[in-house]
Amino acid sequence: MKAIRISETGGPSVMKLVDVDVPKPGPGQLRVRQTAIGLNYIDTYHRSGLYPQPMPSGIGLEAAGVVEEVGPGVKGFKAGDRIAYGTGPIGAYAEVRNLPANRMIKIPKAISDETAAGMMLKGMTVRYLLRATYKVKRGETILLHAAAGGVGQILSQWAKALGVKVIGTVGSDSKMQAAKDHGCSWVLNSSTEDVVARVKEITNGKGVPVVYDGVGQATFMTSLDCLKPRGLLVSFGNASGPVKAFDLGILASKGSLYVTRPTLMSYTATDEELHETADDLIDMIKSGKVKIPVNQRYALADAVKAHEDLEARRTTGTTILIP
Repeated sequence: MKAIRISETGGPSVMKLVDVDVPKPGPGQLRVRQTAIGLNYIDTYHRSGLYPQPMPSGIGLEAAGVVEEVGPGVKGFKAGDRIAYGTGPIGAYAEVRNLPANRMIKIPKAISDETAAGMMLKGMTVRYLLRATYKVKRGETILLHAAAGGVGQILSQWAKALGVKVIGTVGSDSKMQAAKDHGCSWVLNSSTEDVVARVKEITNGKGVPVVYDGVGQATFMTSLDCLKPRGLLVSFGNASGPVKAFDLGILASKGSLYVTRPTLMSYTATDEELHETADDLIDMIKSGKVKIPVNQRYALADAVKAHEDLEARRTTGTTILIP
């Protein structure tokens, strides 16, 4: 079977397509033939070494596929079941792999394999951001950076379905329409507009109660300045690089602000939390209130190109790899 492996960290070229042996599934495992694989920004962190992994390593945390064989002791699954996952284990860039049954989610007929592969990590991220890290309330106005990205497009739709207005930022005029089409009430081009001034204008000088920031270093101070007193900055990604150490006194001077750096893994650490989060996501997708726009497809063998395009901001919405 083919899989992408890395033996060192670095740029996209460190990813190699190699032949791998996949043994029979062990106790508690499922052997899964994958049909679509999700591409996520966290994959670039594993590849670059920002999030260190033991080497050599696979890459990727999200995919959908069909169960080929059930290992000893597994209940609730059978050959032919369609499944998806979004919290690993790492190594999703593969044609076939053995996976822990307790971390797999069954996919209903109403959801396609491509949608499932593109929705799990990003969609469950949105679910914990909106319903757990900060529970948004109907009528609120919030700020979202990178609104045209994969997480951004899902979060904007979900927030709108909850009666929340979203101010979205994008990096270029070409991405503004995508953000509007997926639920943003206002879209700001952060390259040409004063985001802080516009947010204060939209909120009548008050600021927003929460900022969802997956960009990181480049937007950190802007995010703080857009918050109302005692507001919360949810810094959940590092697309522009990680936020370095900063003076906690800044939070006091800007209005007793809060900052959190959450991860999906912490919010789905138990099987119960994982299934509750995934069930809410599946219900939202089935309702039609949130759609998963699969805008780019690459062959698994073209993973290097996919990473290059993702990091160069040439993608919007969801990107998948096809084994």
